[in-house]
Amino acid sequence: MQTVKEELLLGRPTCLKDHLTHYCPGCGHGVAHRLIAEVIDQLGIRGRTIGIAPVGCAVLAYNYLDVDMIEVAHGRAPAVATGIKRTNPDKLVFSYQGDGDLAAIGTGEIIHAANRGESFTVIFINNAVFGMTGGQLAPTTLLGQPTATTPTGRRSGSEGFPLRISELLAMFPGTIYVQRCALTTAARIRQARQAILHAFSLQLAGHQGLSLVELLSACPTYWRKSPVEAIRWIEQEMVKVFPLGCLKDQAGLVPQ
Repeated sequence: MQTVKEELLLGRPTCLKDHLTHYCPGCGHGVAHRLIAEVIDQLGIRGRTIGIAPVGCAVLAYNYLDVDMIEVAHGRAPAVATGIKRTNPDKLVFSYQGDGDLAAIGTGEIIHAANRGESFTVIFINNAVFGMTGGQLAPTTLLGQPTATTPTGRRSGSEGFPLRISELLAMFPGTIYVQRCALTTAARIRQARQAILHAFSLQLAGHQGLSLVELLSACPTYWRKSPVEAIRWIEQEMVKVFPLGCLKDQAGLVPQ
């Protein structure tokens, strides 16, 4: 049995299972899974962590993260996380949700959880499209971006504007920490890791309030781009609509 330190030296966190990925080439979910696993190992909370797996591309997150996981109905992760955290206040509880899950089907759940100030953490994967069901328009789809249901591009007059979840939730008194990062360059990925570490640390320290880390993530398959082109598109287009940085931190210093 290898120690956490030995596993990290070998390149794989102990919390990350040795499992063949089902994600498409260039997808950001695998990177996000590793960051979460590294933070759990660093904090030494593997036995105290409960994750909420969504419906969506990350429906099989429990195949990769070696912690207690619960599968929930589409969009209902905040409601389930609320019950788990309230009945297990000593546990680290996090939901892992895509933009279709959190910003479309589960909009009401996340807004009311934030308004109540529930003390769990949300890892929000924003790839601006419904990935699992065929690449349809998502609330976060950019203006002009083609999808399966908007083949000529999203139009504000008919489909509305991209929904900025982080900005929306940062307004609630019940949120304690909100930061948007991107899974593109090595530097940005390190910043995303620090944001997840900060969010988890706030919860472990007993701070009251919901924390959310949004991760801009590539979907080369339904963007119809190569992995390299998808990363470039995040940097050149997505960050214009979804600016990176900390939107709220009521409990301490903003992570660098």
